[in-house]
Amino acid sequence: MSVRVETDKGTGVAVVTLDRPERHNAIDLATVDELTAAWRGFRFDDSVRAVVITGAGERAFCTGIDRDAEVPQPQSPYSIDDPLVAVGPKTNDLWKPVVAAVNGMACGGAFYLIGESEFVVADESATFFDPHTSYGMVSAYETIHLAQRMPFGEVARMALMGTAERISARRAYETGLVSELTAPGGALAASVRCAETIASYPTEAVQGTVRAVWAAKEAARTQALAHAPQLIALGNLPPERQAELFSARRPGGFRVR
Repeated sequence: MSVRVETDKGTGVAVVTLDRPERHNAIDLATVDELTAAWRGFRFDDSVRAVVITGAGERAFCTGIDRDAEVPQPQSPYSIDDPLVAVGPKTNDLWKPVVAAVNGMACGGAFYLIGESEFVVADESATFFDPHTSYGMVSAYETIHLAQRMPFGEVARMALMGTAERISARRAYETGLVSELTAPGGALAASVRCAETIASYPTEAVQGTVRAVWAAKEAARTQALAHAPQLIALGNLPPERQAELFSARRPGGFRVR
């Protein structure tokens, strides 16, 4: 199992951990299935009233899709199968509050999970970046999710600078992506404390508030996401060329802003 779920029935909080630290908690197809099952399972579990999503180990929260995952694609240029499109809680119709506890790197497809969480708690060692353009891929879903939380210029800079630049936890806090900073290693405990407080309130009021917050931006977000598959189909380099660029990357060749 690549996803670990621990539920405290006393507090009503479930902690979902991406448990692939040796792969920087990258998401393969099995992980997609396990996450989807977890989110949909929580819909029917009244003992879970709030959820925390985090990554195992100290090096990464999540680094997106596993580069070794094989995702068959339809031949039509008008269709694209994104394996992460249904990996988040809201896509699976879970309207219980979700807090993201970010440690280490969060990049690329991690923003599907961060983007469908209510808020983010990060420790001071966390960094955020989007490598898509560096490897000849369109950043569509990721930037749309981020644009709901950060100023336009910050989203554009992160996406367009690719692997050359990473946003520090402090800068992410300043721009609104992160709601709370903790000492290294403290993000999970701080997130659980928030979740426990939220879970202690009347369920109906909490879930109604979650829906209200999302309703404020849902129309624009839905419209933007509808364009994502076509933008990716038009702008992505062929997979073999992407692999060449990925293989030629220079570890450590970035600045932290």
